[in-house]
Amino acid sequence: MPQSMNQGKKNVPGIVSEFISSPAAGGIILILASAAAVTVANSPLRGGYEAALKLNAAGLSVEHWVNDGLMAIFFLFVGLEIKRELLAGQLATWSQRALPGFAALGGLALPALIYAGFNSGNEETLRGWAIPAATDIAFALGVLTLLGKRVPASLKIFLSALAILDDMGAVAIIAIFYTSHISLIMLGGTAVTALLMFMMNRCGVKSLVPYLLAGFVMWFFMLQSGVHATVAGILMALFIPLRTGSNHESPLERLEHGLEPWVVFLILPVFGFANAGVSFVGLTTDDLLSPVPVGVAAGLFFGKQAGVFGLSLLAISTGLAKKPEKSSWLQIYGVSVLCGIGFTMSLFIGNLAFTGSPLLVDEVKVGVLAGSIVSAAAGALILLLKRQQ
Repeated sequence: MPQSMNQGKKNVPGIVSEFISSPAAGGIILILASAAAVTVANSPLRGGYEAALKLNAAGLSVEHWVNDGLMAIFFLFVGLEIKRELLAGQLATWSQRALPGFAALGGLALPALIYAGFNSGNEETLRGWAIPAATDIAFALGVLTLLGKRVPASLKIFLSALAILDDMGAVAIIAIFYTSHISLIMLGGTAVTALLMFMMNRCGVKSLVPYLLAGFVMWFFMLQSGVHATVAGILMALFIPLRTGSNHESPLERLEHGLEPWVVFLILPVFGFANAGVSFVGLTTDDLLSPVPVGVAAGLFFGKQAGVFGLSLLAISTGLAKKPEKSSWLQIYGVSVLCGIGFTMSLFIGNLAFTGSPLLVDEVKVGVLAGSIVSAAAGALILLLKRQQ
């Protein structure tokens, strides 16, 4: 008996370790953090929750540190992944980019058009057109992982590549359309810092310390420039060396692997907890069914699946791209529905679009939660209906 108890105790760390190493872990923890935020925002703790987010620290509120600081690290991680996949990974050749490229284009355009259709004629709410245009890779891949062998590996690769290109589009949208004012002096400082990092790369600097120091300076200049500070993370990633002359990990791979647990288990859950806390107190039925939440939810659920699946079907049917191996059309459709999980990026863009309008931000949260939950449930159900042959 004692021996079996000891074996049981020994298994606990193994179970924890297995969970942490699972691709689904990040999505599950993000779900729990977001659910906790909604619970707290609708409890007697709401006042303390909102006050904590507004606390000032070193010139920025806690909420701004999360959205401008921690999320810059998230965007750095995304940028590193994008660079690695484009140069040496799943998107290294044009043939590999074709199908996820078409799918990402449809998944960006159609949700935005649907949202714009619901909000046409209202200049203020129309500003949120890009909210349903992004896919949350952590959630979507988490659902696929939970489905196990029912989904062929080729579809997981397709979804990963699609989400990476989707992120590129979202970053470009943020930089171009959600910039309030421009300080040419601060942008000049950003450019000088970028040039310095470029020279370090060309001179063969392999240590990460100089890049990280320069990256922090770049983030500060970007924060003051009017362009959203998170764009600095993407820019910084461009200059981290990918190739090395030895068999060791490149600087880019070292930084990506070092950041991954912090991003998955700290930054994204903290972001979810800080931004998903919608309070339903005071929200009327008219608020819940207004053009913003309905447009966001419809864009995520209907727009994403139609855009991703429609252009995938077109690209494959015309011979411009190849169908993922061992996958059926029903499975491709199921993955397309999962792309409607827009949680992290959608909430982020919503905050940028409606800064200074708490009601509209809350309506965005309602739409994002509704569209993402329905997309996750429907996509999983569709994939469960099709067992791998």
